[in-house]
Amino acid sequence: MSTLAPGRASRDARRRTAAPKLVLATAFLGIFLLNLDAMAVNVALPAIGRAFGGGTAGLQWTVDAYTLMFAALLLSAGALSDRIGASRAFGVGVALFTLASAACGLAPGLGELVAARLVQGGAAAIMLPSSLALVRQSFPDADRRARAIALWTVGGAVAVAAGPVVGGALSGTLGWRAIFAVNLPVGVAALAVLARAERSPRRARPLDPYGQLTAVVALAALTFAVIEGGANGFGEPVVAACLGLFAAAAAAFVAIEARVAAPLVPPGLFRSRTVTLSVVIGFVVNAAFYGLVFVLSLFFQDVLRLSAMATGLMFLPMTAVIAGANLASARAAARFGPRVPIAVGQAVCALAMAGLLWADEGTGRPVIAMMLVPAGLGLGFAIPSLTAVLLNDIPAERAGMAAGVLNSFRQTGGALAVAVFGTLVAGRVDFVEGLRITLCVAAVLLAATAAAALLLPRARG
Repeated sequence: MSTLAPGRASRDARRRTAAPKLVLATAFLGIFLLNLDAMAVNVALPAIGRAFGGGTAGLQWTVDAYTLMFAALLLSAGALSDRIGASRAFGVGVALFTLASAACGLAPGLGELVAARLVQGGAAAIMLPSSLALVRQSFPDADRRARAIALWTVGGAVAVAAGPVVGGALSGTLGWRAIFAVNLPVGVAALAVLARAERSPRRARPLDPYGQLTAVVALAALTFAVIEGGANGFGEPVVAACLGLFAAAAAAFVAIEARVAAPLVPPGLFRSRTVTLSVVIGFVVNAAFYGLVFVLSLFFQDVLRLSAMATGLMFLPMTAVIAGANLASARAAARFGPRVPIAVGQAVCALAMAGLLWADEGTGRPVIAMMLVPAGLGLGFAIPSLTAVLLNDIPAERAGMAAGVLNSFRQTGGALAVAVFGTLVAGRVDFVEGLRITLCVAAVLLAATAAAALLLPRARG
């Protein structure tokens, strides 16, 4: 028996050494999966529209069903992850996301697809904070943790770059259902790796179910009102009813948050100018970027008559520069303070939107693709420093909650941009005219928040 002990001890030591790498691998796969799916679906929208009909409104819901659940549930996902353990939460999220992806791929109609996308979005909200929590728990050393988080971030950036190309290739060859089928082996691989990792501890964290419910109802009602109003007119009774429901749910949310012991969004949080500016900027940047991707996906395929694969390649120069811009943002913040890359990144994005105003059916395709590059550079340059300046302004024990609020507002910006920008182009005979209106709106909002970023603290990140 004693002769086996050294061997067993050696195996245990190797397992402890390998465990953090296993956790990082599964977290990498998780964040890769989320970003790949989000970008790939946009490229496949015209094919989904041809398969199911439903017009622009149906395509808006295909995107927004996912995004609004992602946005709303992010508010409580961090607390849920702590309560049941990050590894369990991540496993549940991956399993749900994989099953929902299968349901998307098998959906017989638009209603079933939208329902499955709702589940996907809820699963994604669970996966995002729990994957980062797994990495933080597995790397107690600060230097190793910083490298691990950098690799985790790269997983998302690589997926953002690959998503349009993968989506275009699969949609153009095997059909749009294949973009959901590709999630299945990735999800299974993530679960297989997670099964070999150590279980995370549970922590007593209170939940706020009524606040969460009213947040979901408010976001869903507002999104439905914008999409339905754009399709059938804002004078329709159902639109007025949804706007009333939004107002009632939003008021209920504010009242609940003022009374519960552990609110999703503490009422005093927005007394900080830094927090308020950060979430507004995050909202606008995501609205501009994801609204642009949604509208251009339709423009490339429905107006320029590009294939799905060619559409994916049109986005590649823009998405490929995001990871490099993330790294440059950190260096710029260290030298000049975080408000500089935040302001400059948004200004570059605004100039990109303004430059695209001159694009139309006669503009060369390579020219349009290169005109999109500044949008990717601006987004990648602004967001890391935006997160840093927010976290620097609040106590460490509230960092998870604040990050959840920031990312929830960012996702909400993306959801509402798809609803609003889709409405601006849907009812127009001249698609290019609607596209230019959306670009003007995005450019003006970005210019305004770029100026507002100068009110952020000067402190270096």
